[in-house]
Amino acid sequence: VFIFSAFFYVLIEQSIMSWLPTFNNDVLNLSTSLSIQMASILSASIALGRFLAGIILRKIEWLFVLAGCLLAAAGLVLLAVPLTESMSVSEINSLKDIPLVGFIFPLIGLFLAPIYPAINSVILSNLPAHKHGSMSGLIVVFSALGGTTGSIITGHIFGAYGGQTAFYFSLVPIAILFILLFFL
Repeated sequence: VFIFSAFFYVLIEQSIMSWLPTFNNDVLNLSTSLSIQMASILSASIALGRFLAGIILRKIEWLFVLAGCLLAAAGLVLLAVPLTESMSVSEINSLKDIPLVGFIFPLIGLFLAPIYPAINSVILSNLPAHKHGSMSGLIVVFSALGGTTGSIITGHIFGAYGGQTAFYFSLVPIAILFILLFFL
């Protein structure tokens, strides 16, 4: 269950992280350089989310925090992606002209950030010390598989059905991970 949890988390994170600049460019019509710059908000929100999670997880049980984070991430997808339906066709080259959704969607990193470190901590703290090396190897392998798989699947969906559908697809692994947490 843990291995699948790690796999699906990295699948979600990497599919969004890898394809957010393309989403910004193709769907929001941001210039290429602005698309990449705006994607850095995702990295910053992940860093902030991990910092805040360290504080929150001291006070609230990990399962409740992670379940709430996944629900918030799904809510953010359901809020932000529909806002992209009627975007302008002219290219946006200025920071001041970026639509609100360009700033909202990358905030998903705040909610995704606590998941990976917390599930790794849960599994490692419940294993004897002599098994940590083996488990760390499994974490690395299945995380790499999840990241690669997420990027490939999202790329195919993006190419075949467009950016909105590709990012709506993130709801599927979010739902799977939500269920897996309760088994973990």
